[in-house]
Amino acid sequence: MTTDLADLADLLIDGPWKHRFVAANGARFHVAEMGTGPAVLLLHGFPQFWWAWRAQMLALAGAGFHVVAMDLRGFGASDKPPRGYDTPTLVADVAGVVRSLGLRRAVIVGHGWGGWVAWSMPALAPRVTRAVAVLGMAHPLRMRHATFHGRQRSATRRLLHFQVPMVPERSLVRGDGVERILRTWSGPGYPDASTLQTYRTAMRVPFVAHTSMEYYRWAVRSLWRVDGRRFTAALRAPIQVPVLQIHGGLDPWVLPETAGGSESWVQGPFRFESLPSVGHFLPEEASDEVTALLLDWLAGLDPSGEPDRPGAGGQREQGPGRRQGSGQPTAHPPVGT
Repeated sequence: MTTDLADLADLLIDGPWKHRFVAANGARFHVAEMGTGPAVLLLHGFPQFWWAWRAQMLALAGAGFHVVAMDLRGFGASDKPPRGYDTPTLVADVAGVVRSLGLRRAVIVGHGWGGWVAWSMPALAPRVTRAVAVLGMAHPLRMRHATFHGRQRSATRRLLHFQVPMVPERSLVRGDGVERILRTWSGPGYPDASTLQTYRTAMRVPFVAHTSMEYYRWAVRSLWRVDGRRFTAALRAPIQVPVLQIHGGLDPWVLPETAGGSESWVQGPFRFESLPSVGHFLPEEASDEVTALLLDWLAGLDPSGEPDRPGAGGQREQGPGRRQGSGQPTAHPPVGT
């Protein structure tokens, strides 16, 4: 495998979408967008970038949504500053992108690390968050607790490897780190050769291997710091906006029983959907099923009230209501960390 560094242009993949760069929170972010209508902002996970949502972009835009797939800080074609990989800063990035796009609010859909950020949006950026859909990630407080207990502790032992300086970066750029993560965390048959090569290329963009590790390092090291305790305190506030949670039954990274405790922090309408034969990378492993669930859930959001875009007819957050969905988890009491 070549170890040549990749260029940002390699990640501006052609398609029916439009590529843009927007300034937000003191940095520049790349987005791919298409469609018109209510706004849906898509946040990718590790070790991916905006392209992970390509199937959902096409379907959501075709169904009448303004869909935007964003490269998170440190990934893809977005800026990769030396600092800012704490969750409050990442939330401020997303909120800033929503505003820079001229939107008042958006439905935030996240997978993996993007899901971690999406869970955090109602508490840290409520004014821009209309509703939240999370794929392949437990609520951060549930995840923090479970990581040090029971089967989830064994499942996330790679977190310790990620804390070591430079070693995981070398594996991601020069070794088989990207392939090992994609194949180990997924269900059977993922990824195909083309998808694997695309994500290898994305990880060889300068600094991405390092900045992607900074997400994991902050998540662990902040547990004993003031910023981590403030984050924990903020996320104890119940989520009032509608939440859709989709999880893979074969996910070996965020175990299904860990994801299943997340509804304890939701007071608004909550829907849980399990895809039993799918691993961690749901938007690509089960693109049709994920797209269908997103479209069905989005269609049920209240279409009246405050507009997404200033001066336009738009959306309002739905009030508390009945919880629904197949495979609904058993509630667990909130646990602090």
